[in-house]
Amino acid sequence: MKALIVDDNDIARTTLAHLAKQVPDLTIVQEFSNAMEAYHFIQKNEVDLLFLDIEMPEMTGIELTKSLSGKDTIIIFTSSKKEYAIEAFELNIADYILKPISPVRFLQAVEKAQAILDSRKDHVHISNDEFLFVRDANVTRRLKLEDIFYAEAMGDYVKFYTKEKMFAIHGKMKTAEERLPKNDFIRVHRSFIVSISKIDTLQDGGIVINGTFIPVADAYRKALNTRMNVF
Repeated sequence: MKALIVDDNDIARTTLAHLAKQVPDLTIVQEFSNAMEAYHFIQKNEVDLLFLDIEMPEMTGIELTKSLSGKDTIIIFTSSKKEYAIEAFELNIADYILKPISPVRFLQAVEKAQAILDSRKDHVHISNDEFLFVRDANVTRRLKLEDIFYAEAMGDYVKFYTKEKMFAIHGKMKTAEERLPKNDFIRVHRSFIVSISKIDTLQDGGIVINGTFIPVADAYRKALNTRMNVF
């Protein structure tokens, strides 16, 4: 993967560059301290992945992401603040890493990005009401719907998360919502559909599934509370 690092903090850029060197097939082609410069670079060069800070002068990371909506660039936000997470996930980013970034957390985010990139090379599809057929390491495998924890929209792809890994298929969230059994799954956000049986806890602004916080939009909260028998 060809990647950029965009962060106005010198130490943050150095840390990310060091972590990236430990990952095979991940190449940092350029570093920028200014989001506007990164924008102009991306217009002229092919970039697969963007490690992007949020709070920067002139143009924020969120503003840069919105300006790239017509491109296939995969975004991983790197921020020291949690409060941007909900807005960030609404932009269909691959991941949101809190600083200071640990090697394990960095690798997890890169693996998500690689899975998305790999999925673009193969056509995979929902076949019926019980299974998904997904491409995994050049092998098409059957994924049981009961193994899915939640689905997340990202552009023209839908990412399905299981306990072991994430799979990405080409398609729209609306199609996934129509095909996933309504008795078992519920839409909680324009970017998320979750398995009701996999919900661990409900919190202010979201839910937790397998240790992952998932935002719940106000428009879906009442339906979720009804399904969960919350009074």
